Amino acid sequence: MNMAVWAERNGVARVTAYRWFHAGRLPAPARTVGRLILVDEPIGASGPRSRTAVYARVSSADQKTDLDRQVARVTAWATAKQIPVDKVVVEVGSALNGHGRKFLALLRDPTMNRIVVEHRDRFCRFGSEYVEAANWAKRAVAAAAGDDAEAA
Repeated sequence: MNMAVWAERNGVARVTAYRWFHAGRLPAPARTVGRLILVDEPIGASGPRSRTAVYARVSSADQKTDLDRQVARVTAWATAKQIPVDKVVVEVGSALNGHGRKFLALLRDPTMNRIVVEHRDRFCRFGSEYVEAANWAKRAVAAAAGDDAEAA
C-alpha cells in the first residue's frame, strides 16, 4: 500500500512516516518503486483489530445494583473466552419499545465488531433472531453466559 495511506491508517503524519522510512525505522517492511514508496502489510494484519463491547441493561432504576453484577459476569465470561473487551456500555430502561439509545449507538458504530450480552433479552425482548439473521451488517452479536447458542 502507498506510504501516505499506511500513515493515515496507523495514525502517523505522512512526514513522520517518510522520515522513519529514510532513517530505516519504519515498523513495517517497505520498498521503493520509482518515486513511490510501498509499505507491505504483515500477514494477518489487514485492517484494524476487531473491537468488542459489553452491553448490560436493567429495566428500572431500583435494579442498578444488578447492573454492576451483570457487567462483572459478562466481562468475566468474555475474558474466559479470550475476547478482549474495549468498551462497557450500561443502560437503564425497557427493551420493549426498542428505544435503547446506547444500544442503538453501538449498532451504528462502524468500529464495533462484537457486542457481548448476558442474555439475548438484554438488548431486545422480541426479535433478537432478526438482529442475528441480519448479522448486524456483517458484524456479530455474541450471546454470553446465559445462552449456549453463540453467534460468531
